[in-house]
Amino acid sequence: MWIYEKKLQHPVRIEKCDLRMAKYLYTQYGGPDGELSAAIRYLNQRYTIPTKEAKALLTDIGTEELAHVEMIATMIYQLTEGASVEELEAAGLGSNYAIRERALFPADANGVPWTAAYIQAHADPVADLHEDMAAEQKARTVYENLLDLTDDPGMKDALRFLREREVVHFQRFGEALRIVQEYKESKKIF
Repeated sequence: MWIYEKKLQHPVRIEKCDLRMAKYLYTQYGGPDGELSAAIRYLNQRYTIPTKEAKALLTDIGTEELAHVEMIATMIYQLTEGASVEELEAAGLGSNYAIRERALFPADANGVPWTAAYIQAHADPVADLHEDMAAEQKARTVYENLLDLTDDPGMKDALRFLREREVVHFQRFGEALRIVQEYKESKKIF
């Protein structure tokens, strides 16, 4: 069960409309290594994790990833606010406008819709946790690339926060991997 606090995990204060950056951010909204994929991956994997501690960690991080989805959606909304149809079209967001007007939709930066094929869950906790660690590293890399593509201080602040959370998640999944490996080792019959 969750209790929703009606505020973003970290403030998002975009200073100007930037449709190019909004398009790039879509990769973290609905792309294969984005926040939605991470949230669903971790919240699904928790059911086959053998220890309560590792299961709680997957639940915590999966829930936090949902908060990151909310931040990315807010960033895209703020970056596109007030843009004309012509400006959206010129920035490569015309097809999104044609289908959805100004509604956000989970897709990557190229407009490819999110798909469940992006997530992995194998019921092998060691394989899943290695997948999770790799996912966090890929997301960190994307945030670093996005930081290179903007000069907006508010955007940089939010992107740095999200990048640092990816680093923390990577470390926490490393802890969970150790816990699971120790658990599996303790269950071996000699």
